[in-house]
Amino acid sequence: MTGVDVARYTLRAVIGGTMIAHGVRHGRTLDGTAGWFGSVGFRRPRLQAAASAVVEIGAGAALVAGAATPLAASAVVGTMGVAARSVHGPNGFFVMNEGYEFVLNLGAASVALAGLGPGRFSVDRALGLDARLGGPRSAALAAGLGLAAAAVQLAVFWRRPEPEQDSEPRVAE
Repeated sequence: MTGVDVARYTLRAVIGGTMIAHGVRHGRTLDGTAGWFGSVGFRRPRLQAAASAVVEIGAGAALVAGAATPLAASAVVGTMGVAARSVHGPNGFFVMNEGYEFVLNLGAASVALAGLGPGRFSVDRALGLDARLGGPRSAALAAGLGLAAAAVQLAVFWRRPEPEQDSEPRVAE
């Protein structure tokens, strides 16, 4: 086993496991997740919550298994792109302020994994696809497809929420 093998398996396990955990949490609290999606500006929040759970669990499981690795990585990039634009971007970098630090790192790690390829112990390898996966094209596919999907989802389903108004009416002086 080489250092690259260790990197592939570590990224697959950590990114995939993280996505599965988030997806399961969204699915278990679907009504609460839908309410949150609505509060941050998504139309059809229940659909968004359900789709988020399915995509996160599916992409995470595919990454752990090393199946359709560049496409699974692009789903993570897309999910993180939506999260960055709709929630985290305005809060700055640091995660402690709900900034984009976490989603940026998860998205970048997914692009890196697509570039590294799925590795020896993967579904992609068992299907004979691993020789065509990995490298700059796979990384570009993961980044480009993921960001394009995020842009479409945001354009169709998201509008920045209006700032909350003061509860007391202002009196003209």
